[in-house]
Amino acid sequence: MAIKTFGPNAVDWEERIDLDRLRRDRLTRLRAELARSELGSVLSFDFANIRYMTATHIGTWAMDKLIRFALLTRDGDPVIWDFGSAARHHQLYNPWLGDGARAGISTLRGAFHPDAGIAADVARKVAMVLREHGLADAPLGVDVVEPPVLFALRDEGIEVADGQQVFLEARRVKTRDEISLLTQACSMVDAAYEELYGFLRPGVRENECVGLVSKVLYDLGSEYVEGVNAISGERCSPHPHVYSDRLVRPGDPAFFDILHSHLGYRTCYYRTFAVGSASRAMRDAYTRCREYMDEAISLVKPGATTADIVSVWPRAQEFGFADETAAFALQYGHGVGLSIWEKPIFSRLVSLDHPETLEPGMVFALETYWPASDGWSAARIEEELVVTPDGCEVITKFPAEDLLVAGRRYWTAAGPLDTLREPESHLNRPDGSSRHDRPNGGPR
Repeated sequence: MAIKTFGPNAVDWEERIDLDRLRRDRLTRLRAELARSELGSVLSFDFANIRYMTATHIGTWAMDKLIRFALLTRDGDPVIWDFGSAARHHQLYNPWLGDGARAGISTLRGAFHPDAGIAADVARKVAMVLREHGLADAPLGVDVVEPPVLFALRDEGIEVADGQQVFLEARRVKTRDEISLLTQACSMVDAAYEELYGFLRPGVRENECVGLVSKVLYDLGSEYVEGVNAISGERCSPHPHVYSDRLVRPGDPAFFDILHSHLGYRTCYYRTFAVGSASRAMRDAYTRCREYMDEAISLVKPGATTADIVSVWPRAQEFGFADETAAFALQYGHGVGLSIWEKPIFSRLVSLDHPETLEPGMVFALETYWPASDGWSAARIEEELVVTPDGCEVITKFPAEDLLVAGRRYWTAAGPLDTLREPESHLNRPDGSSRHDRPNGGPR
């Protein structure tokens, strides 16, 4: 294991994460991608791209508002227009921005009255900076934009182009400090799974599991718990991708995906448990799910492609779906960084025809799924990996090589109750039969 896991505090007696270096390295990568493009500048409304460019953050409450915007020109420093007093805070506490922190606000996703002229004001602010740098006639790359702002930029005579690819290319390979932060984020989820394993038992609800995991992560210093997918029992197949208030029952499968942010850096980290006991169908589904995962991991190294990885995964029709669109994200992989679905993407939907080459420093998650033969159980596993010069390292450490059984261990008159058993007691006779299988319903 080469990747270190540091404590979150700063100390003088050990070199840990260097946040100044993190800011410099990210901006350097973004500048390099902008220089390689045909764009004169890039404008961002996307929360993660703004953070990557400017190293500013005003709370996760603002992530879906599209109220802030930041601009980087080929020959200039980042400029950010931010919400209310946040701009003043940046001026006081973000010296790396120089005079680049300014007050400004976009349209609040249309909540401002259209006649208030907010979209036109955004366009004027951006156009003024572009003209100062002689870039008003060069294409402006934008990541995401509301139509009124797009129209206002065009009214200013600005040619708007796709800028998202510049940001995602810059973020594709992680810096050493980004890798450290991603590893720390995973270590916090390791701890959450430890608590969840001890808590999970018949009678708890999926939403209680979500609450427990969220508390563990926030107590450990998580910046944001983006979501906890808690899926149990018959809800496992098909996978609904959202938790409920369902009570967990004896013999249930239960899988979880924990997504949170540590200093902006995310996790996407599935684990599957059986509660009290596991059926043979569930065990077999888990074994197959694990085999697909291990085969994929064995192929990860510099020079391999996303097509190489997905080629060992089953086709959609093999596990009950009509096509790859219908089965999307069940056998899947995605970059992880300041957001959870970055480059590269691994999916039979796109990767076989449009492969991407793996490079050292990439960090991504691979996730596999397999429905059990009983028609309602299913297994789900996800591992996060860092591509190293000679292979890869897995940074998700909670045990997953075999199906774990959580909950109370039960004892019978004959000894411990077997944890490999069907949920219905009548199906667990020594000869595998039920009373109705025997002549006249008599004794064995």
